[in-house]
Amino acid sequence: MGIMDFIKGELLEIIEFMDDSRDTLSWRFPDEDKAIKNGAQLIVRESQMAQFVYLGQYGDSFGPGKHTLVTDNIPVLSRLKGWKYGFESPFKADVYYVTTRLFTGNKWGTANPIMMRDKDFGVVRLRAFGIFDFKIVDAPVFLKEVAGTDHHFRLDEFADTMRSRIVSVFSDALASCGVPALDVASRYMELGDALLPLINPQVTAKYGIEISSFIVENVSVPPEVEAAIDKRSSMSVIGNLNDYVKFQMAESMAKGGGDSAAAMPAQMAMGFGLAQEMVKQMQQPAATPPPLPGAAPAAAPAPASAPLDLLSPAQAAELLGVAESDVIASLEAGDIKGKKIGSAYRISRSAIDAFLAQ
Repeated sequence: MGIMDFIKGELLEIIEFMDDSRDTLSWRFPDEDKAIKNGAQLIVRESQMAQFVYLGQYGDSFGPGKHTLVTDNIPVLSRLKGWKYGFESPFKADVYYVTTRLFTGNKWGTANPIMMRDKDFGVVRLRAFGIFDFKIVDAPVFLKEVAGTDHHFRLDEFADTMRSRIVSVFSDALASCGVPALDVASRYMELGDALLPLINPQVTAKYGIEISSFIVENVSVPPEVEAAIDKRSSMSVIGNLNDYVKFQMAESMAKGGGDSAAAMPAQMAMGFGLAQEMVKQMQQPAATPPPLPGAAPAAAPAPASAPLDLLSPAQAAELLGVAESDVIASLEAGDIKGKKIGSAYRISRSAIDAFLAQ
């Protein structure tokens, strides 16, 4: 072997990367401590980008195509090396190939519950998981912040490195967008689309990637929040809550739940309804029977005395068919409006009417 053949063997004339793995994110060209020949051919295939690194500093980037490495088309590297008048001699630099295609179906999830402030439930703990698609859009940032100097950085390493970072960005975006917990737990697809504009600026600036699809597959909330969501859903199905309560009262009375403490409010409400009807009947004048033939005309009836305006708890309980203590408990709870004269309560019929009208 002649001296020229030896020198030629120590120089890189063709630089390329043929990837058939489908999981490679970045790959450092193995130069085996060889220098790059001036005029060497750099081949970059579709869905690839070649990034030159010189002494830890990021130089020129090359997209798909066949490139001849001369001074004119590597200006950043020329400036970093300080070649004032160009160069004809071989040079040393690391070449990283970065895959720029879309990587789909990557899983993300919260290892621990994340805290968010909700206008309906206050501070809520949420667990969430889903999938996302991404691609590398800024090779220097990605190499610096994610892959580092790894000679072959794969997708499984990316998942381990980025899972907690993606969750952190998701948490920040969820907190800033103000989506209620009720919507988080029921509108997954819309939530993912709404979070993308908030997530992408952060992941692109920090990690050099762009997320094209962010899907929330499931959000779980604590049991007490689930119960509240179920109650709200039930109320929406019921519609008119007042009619529903009256229906429940009638059902309770029909089932004979008089001895149950849970049935007592329903019994009292039904009793108040009966009392209201009785009061209306008492306030209507009685019909006068027609006089018998040949009988002397009857004397005009004396005006009926006006019904009492105020009832005592005992009178109200007697009309309603419930215990006096139950009436007093309802007064103290504010369910029935009443007046306290001395040490005794008095209940007006208008207060009963107002309660029944609720």
